[in-house]
Amino acid sequence: MSLRGEMRIVPHVPSAFAQLVTEDAPRSIALSGGDTARACYQLFATAANVDWSGVDVFFGDERWVPIHDPDSNEGMARLAFLDELDPSRVHSLRHAGDTIDEAAANYDALLRNFGPIDLIHLGLGPDGHTASLFPGSAALDVANALVVPNPGDATHPHDRLTFTFPALARSRTVVFTVAGDGKREAFARVRAGDDLPATRVEADRIVWLVDPAAAG
Repeated sequence: MSLRGEMRIVPHVPSAFAQLVTEDAPRSIALSGGDTARACYQLFATAANVDWSGVDVFFGDERWVPIHDPDSNEGMARLAFLDELDPSRVHSLRHAGDTIDEAAANYDALLRNFGPIDLIHLGLGPDGHTASLFPGSAALDVANALVVPNPGDATHPHDRLTFTFPALARSRTVVFTVAGDGKREAFARVRAGDDLPATRVEADRIVWLVDPAAAG
């Protein structure tokens, strides 16, 4: 196994991601979480020439916390650009009153009815995880569901909801953004073909946007 997709070494990952989104003009996008994602989304309001009013926005994973919690991926994306640009549809993973199992089942049904997402944004954790697909977790072996709960642990606080590998494989384009020397070891393992969650992602098209620090 080796790196799937196209690797681009870029000087500034958020700017390269904003340019890619502008060029692709997706009508649907699934967002990620983390510091690199935040930097990417903060550019969306100014550097990505996209008519967000016609874009369906999904979330590839989410911590089981309220949207206003600082650890919420959706909350971060709303502060970064969503509340300002107001896309036509923002599909929250969590709704008041749902249990985590109900939320997973509802989002699974939503994805099945919606069809393939044009672009899914993913990050890379230092342990090789992506979305909330953690090494050794049961979610890695799910074959028939698109969204599942995944328990948190000492390394990954909070229980999670996450797209599964089958959900990622339905997308037209997956874009990984990898920045900083803190991701160098994990990315080297991905390039070497180690059996990590990020290495197992499949899609019609996969693009890796990597800065020199992470590329090594």
